[in-house]
Amino acid sequence: MSAERHGPRAIARLRAAGSVAAATLAWVGAHVRPGLSTADLDRLVRDDTRRRGARPSQLGYHGFPGAVCTSRNDVACHGVPREDDVLESGDVVSIDVTSELDGYHGDTCATFFVGEPSPEARHVVEVARRCRDAGIAAVRDGVRTGELGHAMHETARREGCDVVRVVGGHGIGRKMHEPPHVPFFGEPGEGKRLRADTAITIEPIVVLGSPELVEDADGWTLRTADGRWAAQFEHTVLVTRTGCEILTLS
Repeated sequence: MSAERHGPRAIARLRAAGSVAAATLAWVGAHVRPGLSTADLDRLVRDDTRRRGARPSQLGYHGFPGAVCTSRNDVACHGVPREDDVLESGDVVSIDVTSELDGYHGDTCATFFVGEPSPEARHVVEVARRCRDAGIAAVRDGVRTGELGHAMHETARREGCDVVRVVGGHGIGRKMHEPPHVPFFGEPGEGKRLRADTAITIEPIVVLGSPELVEDADGWTLRTADGRWAAQFEHTVLVTRTGCEILTLS
């Protein structure tokens, strides 16, 4: 199934939703500190999203219990906010915010340091950011998703890291998750072809060790099987004829 191509009115709404998601992520990220629980982060996201006239897209999605995914240290993605999951100095935490405004969604994520990170933690976070940027740089009208994945994966491999295989980016618009799937690995010439006026997420999850993941008993939280660090950065982008427009810049 191909990605939906958006008209001018829809693109305006995607921009507005992306702007809200980016502002909420920046606001919550500024509050990250030791002693906060991931449930506290969830409350901050709910409050700020409401103030901006939007709705947390993730809340209730296929039964997800939180308004945001909070993924700490070895949690790669889909971390469920909990009162007993408390941030400590030296942690990293990925905060994945998706906001629905006027029927359209904006999706963005960043990994934040809690206090002073270890050299390993700093490395995986910086590589994840560069992988996202490499994927974005490859976006253009006519590109296939395998080329985006190749750019992200090769960036990680050059830095001694790897990317997760079992989840990926996605199309976005009137639904939070739409076709196509946008993997974090691949080869040029593989995958779905992207066209101008489609919107997708570029959101590599980078790990220091094995890309294998295990699922917690909550049915959502995915951790690295070897217990090593994971980090993620994400933007929603609109494909254009000459490249792309980032819709979730703060």
